[in-house]
Amino acid sequence: MATLTPIEELRHSAAHVLGAAVLRLFPEAQLDVGPAVENGFYYDFDLEHKFTAEDLEKIEAEMRKISKENQKFEFTEVSREEAEKLVAETPYLREFKPGRLADIPEGEKITFYRNGEFLDLCRGPHVRYTSQIKAFKLMSVAGAYHRGNENNKQLQRIYGVAFASKDELAAYLTNLEEAKKRDHRKLGRELRLFHIDEDVGQGLILWTPNGAIVRQELQTFISEQLFRQDYKQVFTPNIGNLNLYRTSGHFPYYRESQFTPVIDQEQIQKLATEGKSCADLANLLTAGQLDGFLLKPMNCPHHIKIFASQPHSYRDLPVRLAEFGTVYRWEQSGELNGLTRVRGFTQDDGHLFCTEDQIGQEVLGCLELVKIILSTLGMTNYSVRVGLRDPESSKYIGTDENWNKAENACRAAAATLGVPVSEEKGEAAFYGPKIDFVVKDVLGRGWQLGTVQVDFNLPERFKLEYSGPDNRPCRPVMIHRAPFGSMERFVGILIEHFAGDFPTWLAPEQVRILPLNDSLVPAARKMRDELKAHRIRAGVDEHSDKLGAKIRRAELDKVPHMLVVGAKEMEAGLVNVRSRADKSLEGSCTLQAFIDRLLPIIRERRLSPDSPTAKKAGA
Repeated sequence: MATLTPIEELRHSAAHVLGAAVLRLFPEAQLDVGPAVENGFYYDFDLEHKFTAEDLEKIEAEMRKISKENQKFEFTEVSREEAEKLVAETPYLREFKPGRLADIPEGEKITFYRNGEFLDLCRGPHVRYTSQIKAFKLMSVAGAYHRGNENNKQLQRIYGVAFASKDELAAYLTNLEEAKKRDHRKLGRELRLFHIDEDVGQGLILWTPNGAIVRQELQTFISEQLFRQDYKQVFTPNIGNLNLYRTSGHFPYYRESQFTPVIDQEQIQKLATEGKSCADLANLLTAGQLDGFLLKPMNCPHHIKIFASQPHSYRDLPVRLAEFGTVYRWEQSGELNGLTRVRGFTQDDGHLFCTEDQIGQEVLGCLELVKIILSTLGMTNYSVRVGLRDPESSKYIGTDENWNKAENACRAAAATLGVPVSEEKGEAAFYGPKIDFVVKDVLGRGWQLGTVQVDFNLPERFKLEYSGPDNRPCRPVMIHRAPFGSMERFVGILIEHFAGDFPTWLAPEQVRILPLNDSLVPAARKMRDELKAHRIRAGVDEHSDKLGAKIRRAELDKVPHMLVVGAKEMEAGLVNVRSRADKSLEGSCTLQAFIDRLLPIIRERRLSPDSPTAKKAGA
C-alpha cells in the first residue's frame, strides 16, 4: 500500500467520491486518474460534454449525497487475470485503466477499491466511510493531457479542495479570496508597477516608473549589504559564445529551457547552399560543430571568466563578485505568470571563489545576507531545504568525492540557522547542492526565495586556479548565491505579501499632499519640493475635487502618508497628517517636524505597523 498521511487519505477518498458523483450524472464518462494533491484532489475525465460552472454545483451536491450515504470503502486484491476482466467489464474503466494496469510490475499486488456502485483500480489507502468526507468544495475545470503528454488525448480535470474540518475549509476559502485581491497581476495594473505587452513579447517585463522605484530600492538595499560584506560589483553582457556554455554544461544539457542560439549568418548561408535541413543544423549545434551565441541563461560562466582574467594567490581569496545580471530562459507560454514566471529576469547574482577551508565561513555569510533581507521585509516564517543530487540520475557533473564535500558543507551550514531543515534528493543544480529558503507569506503560502549553492565542478570544468602557500596551483571552490532569486519574481511575491501596501521605504509615492482648494496648490507644490529636497518621494493631488475624493484616490493608490493642507493650516504653518502606514504620525505639526519623524522610518527601512491590508491578513 502507498504511504499517505491522514489528510492525504481523506483527499484521495474525496477524489473517488468525485468520480462516483460524475458517473451518476454522466454515466458515459471515462475515468483516468484521481490523486490527492496539495490542499485537495482532482480527477481526469474523458467526456464529450464540456463541464460548466453549473455542472460543478450539481456534481458537488451529488458528492454530498454520497457522503451522507455513508458508503464503506472496501478493497479487493485480485490476480492480474481478474483485474483485466474487471477492467474489460466496467464501461468507465475500459479506456484508460488497461494502461494503468500494465504499469503495475509483475508480482506487485493489484487492488481495487469500491464505495457504493463506484469501483476503481487503486492502491489506496482510503478513509473507512464516505461520511468522513464533509469539508470539501469543487473549484475549477481545466484541460489535461492523458499522462501529461501533449500528443495524447486531452481530458477534463475537475479540481477540488478538502480539509479535515469545515473551519479549515472556511479559512482556506477566505485566504483564497484574499489571495485574489492580492494577485500581483491585478495590483500591478492598478498601481502601475509593470506592463507586459504582446508586441514586446510574452514573459518580457516592462518596468514602469512606479515599479522601477520598488526595484531600485531593493537593489540599493542589497548593494549596501554587499558593500559591507566586501563584494565587488561587475557587469557582463546579455549574450555569450556558445562554447562558453558548452564548457559550463548549460548547453546542450538545458537546451529546451533556453532561447534558440544565434548562428553566424555566413555559416547559415553555407549550410543552406549545402542543402542542410533544420535537423542537420540542430545536430551540428549539439555536436559542437557550429559556432554561435546564446542569450545568457546564467551569469556564472561570465563571472568565472572575470575571475580567470588575472592570476590569484591564496591571499586574494575569497573573491566575491556580484551583479544584477539579466538572464533569459525559454518558458512555455502556458507556464508564464505575471512577474513570477517570465522569460527574461534579473538575478541579484553573486559568485564567491574561495579555498576549501573557507567554504563554511563563506556559506554562513551568504545565509546571513538572506536572513537580513527576509527579516527587513517581515518575512520571518521560513524553513530551509537542502537540495541534494540523485545518485541514480545522469544529469549531474563531477566526482563523488567533490559532491560529498559540497553536500556536507551545505548540511553543516543549514544546521546553524535554527529553523526547520529538510533534505530533498534530486533537487540539486547539475553542478552542485544548494540551500533554498522556503518563505511563507502572510497568507501562509510557501515561496522558494533565496538560494546558496556550493560548487566544486564548474571550477574544474573551467580549470580555474590560484597559487597556494607553496606557490603550487590549486583549484578554488565556487559558491553561487542569489538572496532575492530574481528581481521580477521577488517583487511579484512582495506585491502579494504586502497587498501593494509597501512599507514607506519601498512605496513609489511616499507622501501625497492634498490641498483643500485650487488656491492652495502653489503652496502644496512648495511643500512637495521641500520633501523631495530630503529625498522623500512626494506628489500633489491637483484635482478640483472635495477632500474625501482626494483621500480615497490616495488610498486606492496605496500612498502611505497624506498631508492635508487648508487655509487654517497654511496660516499656522502646519500640515494635518493622515497615515495608512503608521497612525502614530497622525495629527497637526509643522512640515519640518513631519520630515524629521519620517526620515528615520525610511532610513531604517521600518515596516508599516498599521497597513490596513497587512493587518487584515494577520501580518
